[in-house]
Amino acid sequence: MSFNKKLGSYPGILITISLTVALFLIGFCGWIAISSKELIKYVKQNIEIQVYLERDLGKDELAAISKKIESFGFAEVKNGKPQITLTSKEQAAEIFYKDTKEDFKDVLGDNPFRDAFSVRLKEENITEDKLVLIKTEIEKIQGVFEVEYAKDFLKGIISNVNKVYKVLALIVVIFFVATLLLINNTIKLALYSQRFIIRTMQLVGATDFFIQKPFLIKGFVQGLIASIISIILIFLTKYVSTSQIDGLNLIQNNTNIVLLFVILLILGPTIGVLSTFQSIVRYHKMDLDKLY
Repeated sequence: MSFNKKLGSYPGILITISLTVALFLIGFCGWIAISSKELIKYVKQNIEIQVYLERDLGKDELAAISKKIESFGFAEVKNGKPQITLTSKEQAAEIFYKDTKEDFKDVLGDNPFRDAFSVRLKEENITEDKLVLIKTEIEKIQGVFEVEYAKDFLKGIISNVNKVYKVLALIVVIFFVATLLLINNTIKLALYSQRFIIRTMQLVGATDFFIQKPFLIKGFVQGLIASIISIILIFLTKYVSTSQIDGLNLIQNNTNIVLLFVILLILGPTIGVLSTFQSIVRYHKMDLDKLY
């Protein structure tokens, strides 16, 4: 027994286009979410706390303070070396002069700056509670005058991170639900034009699987094509955006983006097959009168 693989006037192009648009929107939101996460990570990795020291400390005392800070395990480690940098008061004075072109010595007659350690923290330590703990612990060290960090800036970042993720997650869920409803309705309408072919095959003794097979294969192929097209569109969008917007390439996590593409590649055929199966099953059990 043979079956026409073209499935009559089955509107496959419409289904493929609808699924492509939906998958592109889901993938685009996913890319924005990944980029946002990487942006926050990049900002956090470049945040430092300033440990201002008492005046007139010797080299041994400075080394001891550095070792003590290192022992807490708060500092980021790069190439096996904790990211703790000493800026002497002389260096601070030079930086101030370069930035302002003002010589404070003419007014104050002395260098008002202090020696200070700049400590780059591990990303997991960039939370309000941990920063307060770090500040308290370091200020207990003998020879430390004060610990400062961009409190308001960090608070803004930390408080807004969850908001961004929640909004993006909500958008992705909305698009996903809309995709299911859209594709389900489109496939139902498409299969409606095939209802008499399905009933005719039942009458001549075709099994359910034999009837479903060409529709399911077509649903799989349509989903696969939609996934590939949406991935290409997202890749082109990413390429154009990173080439036109300075610094955007610094927050691209290629591993996560590849994972996103894999998810889209699986999601398209899965939606195509499941939606087709759900829609075609209802015609197997439908009364003849209802077919008209």
